[in-house]
Amino acid sequence: MRTVRGPSQPGLRRLARQALARAVSAGVAETVALSRARGEAIEAEDPGRGPYRRQTGLDWLAGRGRIGTAGHAAGEAYGQAWRRARLEPSIPSSLDMQPGSGGGAGRTASLSRILAHGEGTAMAQQRLAALRARLSHQPDLVAACDAICGEEKTPREAAGGEREAGRLEAVLKVALDLLTGAGR
Repeated sequence: MRTVRGPSQPGLRRLARQALARAVSAGVAETVALSRARGEAIEAEDPGRGPYRRQTGLDWLAGRGRIGTAGHAAGEAYGQAWRRARLEPSIPSSLDMQPGSGGGAGRTASLSRILAHGEGTAMAQQRLAALRARLSHQPDLVAACDAICGEEKTPREAAGGEREAGRLEAVLKVALDLLTGAGR
């Protein structure tokens, strides 16, 4: 009489790992496809295999030759100022504020660090105001720079569709030209 054996334990583990790898790969592919459908720029080091990285709107435009290096640099400067200016103040609210006390290990901040952070944010707000002044505070130009340079969205992602993305990209190009001085 012969007994029929099933797969061995190591064989089952190998099959389980392979099934898990296929499921993860399918999940990553679905996530990348959905992100691209929303207009996000996703690139892979090895196409089809990953690892995947989300591109900023400026990187996506520069990678396709739609903006030059000067425009990319101006957009990066605008984005850095925009993101820093948006930081909330890190000064704690307390009736008994003692710089460096409370909050436990690793959470304390010296008064000089708090002031330096506030000064850095104030300087970024001034830089952002100066950059917006170069755009004559024109709402469409400022909104395009805020969305693509600041929030790092692609034109399609920021506009919500192809037709509006083309218009937003054109507005951004004008804004970047003004920021680089090419519009003078």
